[in-house]
Amino acid sequence: MRSSVTVIEEDVPGEREAILERLCEFNLQNAPDPNFRRLGLLLKDEQGATIGGLWGRSDYEWLFVELLFVPEQLRGSGVGARLMRQAEDIASERGLTGIWLDTFAFQALGFYKKLGYTVFGELKDHPRGISQYWLQKRFDEAPQASA
Repeated sequence: MRSSVTVIEEDVPGEREAILERLCEFNLQNAPDPNFRRLGLLLKDEQGATIGGLWGRSDYEWLFVELLFVPEQLRGSGVGARLMRQAEDIASERGLTGIWLDTFAFQALGFYKKLGYTVFGELKDHPRGISQYWLQKRFDEAPQASA
């Protein structure tokens, strides 16, 4: 089989999906059904506009929190912790092993640690001088003391 590489630096409709489709076919042949499901917990203002919330997906028996945003005026009020607890409850109801997510050092590392999440990976200098962290919370382990 001969192949070549084409470099692109912008979204080209269908190209990402072509790769994703082949990867999903491979995964289905070699791993259990991922049982993919979305999860959105939307924060709405008085007019019904979405002003924040949590967005994620469950697959392969874990919930991945893709996005969590709480408006600055609501930070410290417990809204973020309530969103995470609600996501944990839903993940538990789905019979999942736990939740995983990523955050940067300037975002919410301390917040997640206070909620019992533990770091399982760090990428230093992303961007330079800052770390990106991956955290998890398993439902089958005893809660750890927060640091």
